[in-house]
Amino acid sequence: MTASHVLVLNSGSSSVKYQLLNMTDRTRLAVGLVERIGEDASRLVHTPRGGDGRETTPRVPDHETALRALAKELERDGLGFGSPQLAAVGHRVVHGGSRFTRPTVLDDAVLAEIERLTPMAPLHNPANLGGIRVARALNPRLPQVAVFDTAFHATLPEHAARYAVDVETADAHGIRRYGFHGTSHAHVSRRTAELLGREPAEVNVIVLHLGNGASAAAVAAGRCVDTSMGFTPLEGLVMGSRSGDLDPAVVTYLTRTAGLDAEAVDELLNRRSGLLGLCGDNDMREVVRRMDEGDAAAELAFGIYVHRLRKYIGAYCAVLGRVDAVAFTAGVGENMPRVRRAAVAGLAELGLAVDERLNREQSSTARVISPQYARVAVAVVPTDEELEIATQTYALVKDAG
Repeated sequence: MTASHVLVLNSGSSSVKYQLLNMTDRTRLAVGLVERIGEDASRLVHTPRGGDGRETTPRVPDHETALRALAKELERDGLGFGSPQLAAVGHRVVHGGSRFTRPTVLDDAVLAEIERLTPMAPLHNPANLGGIRVARALNPRLPQVAVFDTAFHATLPEHAARYAVDVETADAHGIRRYGFHGTSHAHVSRRTAELLGREPAEVNVIVLHLGNGASAAAVAAGRCVDTSMGFTPLEGLVMGSRSGDLDPAVVTYLTRTAGLDAEAVDELLNRRSGLLGLCGDNDMREVVRRMDEGDAAAELAFGIYVHRLRKYIGAYCAVLGRVDAVAFTAGVGENMPRVRRAAVAGLAELGLAVDERLNREQSSTARVISPQYARVAVAVVPTDEELEIATQTYALVKDAG
């Protein structure tokens, strides 16, 4: 195969993020974003490599319009859907269920199965499908590949993947722990091994993906053996607007006593909980700013967030037995020294500590922030989900070609 470009599309409910990468040297040829799809004030930002960014405010009522608009921007740079250098389009798809455990070339049957999984990811899979369908229409001959957030976690052993509910019911409805943020956990765990000068198969890593959505993963020798998100992205850590772990009886209690139906409970737990529900802000930067001003609600929200995080670090130390590194990544993990410091405070008996000078340094590169004497390396490793999707996509179509 001579074509070496891969376009990565991440279609969300109201935005499309995209990057075009040259896989011969892993450079980015263009990056862009179409946001506020369906709103009055849509925005498209496109930045080609070596050029100035272009920002426009077109009317973007739907995903088809968004994809066609970004395709025109790419064409202006000679990099459109018809470019002979374009090898494939790689799509982020959040939920692949039990069937899709590796990158998959998209056809009508695969799309139908992804659509069947929509009840498991109602906020994500429909938007992912919208982007796929438009991209296929723009160039029907171009290979389109789905890379699933859940795939990296397909290696979970049964004792970690199963919930303790009736087996027949669980199997009939696909109820098990799938995990999410898989492309991030895969990239960061492998990059952490490189940072330590070792092979992934030699290293046990706890990855903490801390953004507006947040999840932890225990990765043993390159394979995920446990993760905090489960059947949906709601389980686990405290997040921007999601509750994370919760007694399931709270749901039935609210339906009986507060008169909330299923949709209202879903809205409460996914969009009005987490940091937002605790203190009214879902942005950790704002929470920290308010803490510095003595805001009690912000202090409590931060305390709950960190407490849950520390519990998972301790649990995954037990799951792995031996831990070589704890890696912080994503928006909060990469940019909030206070969160990193609080997360490992008091865990010296587990071999964890941070060097305050290293922890405070701002950098966009992967780095170790623990003191030399620490038994476990604490690292900050920028995630790169787009590169991971492009790498998996290119490997699949290259082998097929």
